[in-house]
Amino acid sequence: MADQPDDIMVARLASGVGDFDPAAWDRCAASGNPFVSHAFLSILERSGSATAEAGWQPLPIAIDNADGGLSGVAPAYVKSHSQGEYVFDHGWADAWHRAGGHYYPKLLIAAPFTPVPGPRLLTHDDRVAHGLITAAEAIVARHGLSSAHANFLEPRDVERFRAAGWLIREGSQFHWANAGYGGFDDFLASLASRKRKAIRRERTIAQAGLEITQLTGNAITESHWDAFWEFYQDTGSRKWGQPYLTRAFFSLLGEEMADRVVLIFAMRDGHAVAGALNLIGVDALYGRYWGCNEEVPFLHFELCYYQAIDFAIVHGLARVEAGAQGEHKLARGYGPVPTWSAHFIADPGFRAAVADFVERERRAVEREIAFLGEMTPFRKGN
Repeated sequence: MADQPDDIMVARLASGVGDFDPAAWDRCAASGNPFVSHAFLSILERSGSATAEAGWQPLPIAIDNADGGLSGVAPAYVKSHSQGEYVFDHGWADAWHRAGGHYYPKLLIAAPFTPVPGPRLLTHDDRVAHGLITAAEAIVARHGLSSAHANFLEPRDVERFRAAGWLIREGSQFHWANAGYGGFDDFLASLASRKRKAIRRERTIAQAGLEITQLTGNAITESHWDAFWEFYQDTGSRKWGQPYLTRAFFSLLGEEMADRVVLIFAMRDGHAVAGALNLIGVDALYGRYWGCNEEVPFLHFELCYYQAIDFAIVHGLARVEAGAQGEHKLARGYGPVPTWSAHFIADPGFRAAVADFVERERRAVEREIAFLGEMTPFRKGN
């Protein structure tokens, strides 16, 4: 058989991240973002959290080089719903159903259950990235899907999808930026006096009668995961109806990624009353889950925001990303930043309607970011 021309790329589909060599996957990811690592994504699969039965059928898209090595890969999933995505398209789904179409299944390129910006086209080669995008579009066409989506994109991938003609949607989150602080008091000194006093008061009230402990690596045991599982179940049931992650997910996370985990507990008389789960990146701390079994004023802020700032300062991390939504983060030093997603809509008429919505939404989001940016607690001139 004749050799394949150099300018032709062939994409292949796999049944899961577990089909790939971990080292090859992570070389493509080449990122300090833990949520696109082979370990994290395969834990989601092996724990039964991101599976076809849960509405997340893994379908990674891969392109190999001439020697058979992995050149690029995209963590893709066939979705039968829009839960656990944090880029809300339920209105689009309703509109398409009312028009007689079927919005589901759809294709999604993402880190499941994770509203954290990062790489989604895992390759340094823009040609390979374009090949992955083209393959996603081909999946939509070949299987009659309504659409393909890529959520929480890093800037480089935003431009890759924009160049391919996908619709770019803007959202926002709240991140804390480390301005080279030597300690929490240095951070407080950058705030207006009234805000500084309010945070000190909140921390004093939250910590009263409690011991706050930060655990990482081998210090995390199964008993800690048992305690956190109770917190996660309570929060997950109240926020989503049922938790997205299984109990097995946390054990596997502890076994395989403990050095990238920070568990923060509030203890009363030796028993955990609240906990927060964070993951550590190369330059950021990512807050993910929290829960409690005792209502303590300001404890949520203490464990999720202030303790995270403490950890980031001590370990020289550039920022804390505290997850989706929550304007209450603003008063605690977390500023608004834009987030991006990309969307390929197969039907031209439906695409035009979504494009109009996305443009109007973008203008509103940018106005809100500008407005909130003027309301941060920092002293004027900082």
